[in-house]
Amino acid sequence: MPETTYTVKGMSCGHCASSVTEEVGGIAGVSAVHVDVASGKVTVTSESPLDVQAVDAAVTEAGYQLVS
Repeated sequence: MPETTYTVKGMSCGHCASSVTEEVGGIAGVSAVHVDVASGKVTVTSESPLDVQAVDAAVTEAGYQLVS
């Protein structure tokens, strides 16, 4: 299963992590999401490689900005 790490800007608390986890976790094929608020890193495990535009849309829906 592919594991990809993204950097998300604007997260500062547990609620931020929950919002991002919920939105990114809703992408088809995602099996796990791990958010490290301190570093801004979001690690996503999925059945196949994800479309970065789908991840960007999910992060934006949660109220944050995908940096990379």
